[in-house]
Amino acid sequence: MTAPPFINRIGMLSLLVGSAVLVLISFWVMEVMRRSADEAAPRAVRIEPDYFVENFTYIRLSQARGARYNISGKLLEHNPVDDTHHIRLPEVNSYSDERPPVKATAQRGIVSPDNTKVHLYEDVRIDRPASGSAQLFKMRSDYLLVLTDEDIVRTDKPVEITLGKSVLRGTGMVANNATRQLQLGSAVHATFAPPDRAR
Repeated sequence: MTAPPFINRIGMLSLLVGSAVLVLISFWVMEVMRRSADEAAPRAVRIEPDYFVENFTYIRLSQARGARYNISGKLLEHNPVDDTHHIRLPEVNSYSDERPPVKATAQRGIVSPDNTKVHLYEDVRIDRPASGSAQLFKMRSDYLLVLTDEDIVRTDKPVEITLGKSVLRGTGMVANNATRQLQLGSAVHATFAPPDRAR
């Protein structure tokens, strides 16, 4: 005895609905698993800069509205990961009414987020011309930290310093441009020129 046609249709319809429900549940389970995997996986860190500036000059003024220091360079790139600025061919100039201007150059530099620290790398040079009681000052190193607010430069790398006609070499240095004090860390070798004799 065969079942009436409407019963066969109800069975087929139940089978189709059941299959559709199973497909939807499977799709939902797969989507939940995919989202969990995405959240657990480490996110890729953005390494490219979010903006750049070519041939720039940044000037910071003193309270008397005069230039306190400026930073210029061939290319400035902002790193959004740590909010630092990376500079190609940086030049830092420091100004004061009480002393000669000081210029620091390097192949590359990194400026801290608050603009108070400038790290200079590769072929670092500092030049301060002789003026009044201040002798000619030159420094060469592979790394230098410039503390812009304190007018201090320091390094833990080997340095060569020319002060007037004397030459000093050592490892590690702290130079305070405001007080004109210089301190070398270790392995210090000095060549002092004899004083100029009055004729």
